[in-house]
Amino acid sequence: MDFSSDNIAGASRPILEALIGANEGPATPYGADGWSREAERRLAEIFEHDLVCFLVTTGTAANALALSALCPPWGAVFCHAEAHVIADECGAPEMATGGAKLVGIEGAFGKLTPEAFAARLENFPRGPVRQVQPAALSLSQVTESGTLYSLAELRALSDRAHEAGLPVHMDGARFANALVALGATPAEMSWKAGIDVLSFGATKNGALACEAVLFFDPERARDFVYRRKRAGHTLSKSRMLGAQMVAYLQEGHWLDLARKANAQAHRLAKGIAAIDGLRLAWPCEANEIFVILPEKVDTHLRKAGAHYYAWEMPAVWPVGTGTGAKPGPGESLVRLVTSFATKEVTIDRFLAVAAAAA
Repeated sequence: MDFSSDNIAGASRPILEALIGANEGPATPYGADGWSREAERRLAEIFEHDLVCFLVTTGTAANALALSALCPPWGAVFCHAEAHVIADECGAPEMATGGAKLVGIEGAFGKLTPEAFAARLENFPRGPVRQVQPAALSLSQVTESGTLYSLAELRALSDRAHEAGLPVHMDGARFANALVALGATPAEMSWKAGIDVLSFGATKNGALACEAVLFFDPERARDFVYRRKRAGHTLSKSRMLGAQMVAYLQEGHWLDLARKANAQAHRLAKGIAAIDGLRLAWPCEANEIFVILPEKVDTHLRKAGAHYYAWEMPAVWPVGTGTGAKPGPGESLVRLVTSFATKEVTIDRFLAVAAAAA
C-alpha cells in the first residue's frame, strides 16, 4: 500500500521496449541521434508550435537549467512559497543561476493570484543596486498542493508577468496529469497561456529518467546547449533519452498513463470521503490526495504496511468548496499519490484498513 509518490512506479512497458530497441546498433552521441531529433519533431507537432527541445535526466535539472536561461545571478524568480523549485530542489536553481534569489509568494491551494504577484512585484522596483532585480515567474502545474491552475488563471498570471517584462516558466513535472484533468491541449496549457519555457516531465508518468526543457522562443535557448553541458546533462548515449520520449508520446501513451493515475486518485479520494472520521483537506484534482487523518487511523494504516508522507501545514489554509477544516488535536495532514501502476486492489485494501480503524 505505497502511496508515497508516483516515483515509486517503474517505467511503462512501451518505454522499456523502446529502450531495448534503441540499444541495438550504433548511434551518433551527444544529442545528434535520430531518436532525439524525432522527439523534438513530435513535441513541436503536439504543442502546435516551433520549439527547441533539450532532454535531461531529472526534473531538478530541467527546472534549474530552465530558470538559469531566464534569470541572471542578480535576478529574482517569483514563485509560490511552497513550490517545488523553492522548497524541494536543494538550492539547485540558485546554483544554476549563479545565485539568483527565489522569492516565495503565499497563496491558498498552492496557487498564486495575479493580485498577490503584483503586490510582491511592487517591493522589487527596477534599478536599486541594493536588491535583486525582477527576472522571471515560475508556476507549477500540478501545484505542490495537487491542485490545478485553470487556463484563465495561467493566462492572467502570464499577462501580469509579461506586462512587467518577465518571462514565465512552468514546472510541468506532472504536466500530463494536469492536461487530462483540464481536458486541454498541450498548446492551450503552455504557450497559448503565456508560458515561455516549460519543464516537461515524463519520469513521474512512466519514463525511466527523462525530462525535457522546451523553449517556445528559440532566442531564449541560444546558450542552453552550453548550460546543459556544463551541468553534466548532455548524455553521450543520448538516444536512451530520445527513445524514451518518442515512446512516451507515441499514440497518446503519455496521456493514457496520466488518465490511469488520475482515475485511481479519484477512486481513492471518493473512498476516503465515504469513511466517517476521515476527510479530504481539499478536492482531488489530479493524482494527489491530501487527507486529514485521525491519529488512530494513521497509526493503524502504517502498522498495516501503508506508506505515505505526513505533509506540512500550508501557510494559508484554503477556504472554498469541498475544503475541510484544519487538522485538530490528534489529527494530521498527509499526502497520498497514485500512479499509472496503482492497482485497484491496493486502493481497496487501504480503504478497508482505514475504515476498520475509523
